[in-house]
Amino acid sequence: MRILVTGAAGFIGYHVSQRLLERGDEVLGFDNVNDYYDPTLKEARLERLEQHAGFGLMRASLEDREVVERAFRVFKPERVVNLAAQAGVRYSIENPRAYIDSNIVGFINILEGCRHHSIEHLVYASSSSVYGANTRLPFAVDHDVDHPVSLYAATKKSNELMAHTYSHLYGLPTTGLRFFTVYGPWGRPDMALFLFTRNILAGKPINVFNHGHHRRDFTYIDDIVEGVVRVLDRVPAADPDYDFGHATPAASAAPYRLYNIGSDRPIELMKYIGLIEDCLGRKAECNLLPLQPGDVPEAHADVEALRRDVGYAPTTSVETGVRRFIDWYRAYYRV
Repeated sequence: MRILVTGAAGFIGYHVSQRLLERGDEVLGFDNVNDYYDPTLKEARLERLEQHAGFGLMRASLEDREVVERAFRVFKPERVVNLAAQAGVRYSIENPRAYIDSNIVGFINILEGCRHHSIEHLVYASSSSVYGANTRLPFAVDHDVDHPVSLYAATKKSNELMAHTYSHLYGLPTTGLRFFTVYGPWGRPDMALFLFTRNILAGKPINVFNHGHHRRDFTYIDDIVEGVVRVLDRVPAADPDYDFGHATPAASAAPYRLYNIGSDRPIELMKYIGLIEDCLGRKAECNLLPLQPGDVPEAHADVEALRRDVGYAPTTSVETGVRRFIDWYRAYYRV
């Protein structure tokens, strides 16, 4: 297939693109390679993707409507994986407009491209952050998500609503994936595993928020990619018999689906730090701090729907995943 992957220079986008190329798909990557974090890491990812004859790249922002339209018109994708977004909960408090530009304006441009070019299936990134102030665990896709605690989360909830509208009005098949704390080789430098590893190796203290009482559903990148690709290959169908009297946010009469994608095995942050220490052979100096604005203290993904519909079964233990990341980090940065 011809597949448009936005955010192809990003962590998840790079790995998804690699998998699609390896199985023989043609991929057009779309990325503005911004400096939210070190662009040299993004360029290194792209360099590896460009080794595949089936990969092309457009360097542009999603909010550039004309360039997005050109990507659809020229490449003629059959399916789209939208992973480009302004990421980060804490950054959204400092720079809210960046999230409106990329996550709202950019997403409507993707939806319009899909609508006008008869795309078979749009798979897009949502986030576990949409659960916000919800305290029911594990988080399930039929739970209330009307109380976001960051603008980032609000933009992702908005994406889900926008996608449903296009599925309803135009019959566009869409599937949203609520990602839970993804980690692994080639990961994002602004996330905990990367930050902790870098500081521990440098002999610097690490900032541990909520005094270390976080619990997170850390999900290894290979398991995430497997889920994304399985979902991409399963196009949702309309359900004319859908009962809106017993509606769930996860489904509709329209060709629309929502899934959690996580490990379903949450662990305490301090245990996670302990695994990093064991792999590095060094102890961390922890700077214990209060809960950050926009953060939630606990996350646990109920992935039963994804398991039922596409056979999703995460297999990578957190011990194995942390070891693989640190092996990559040491080799990449030669430390």
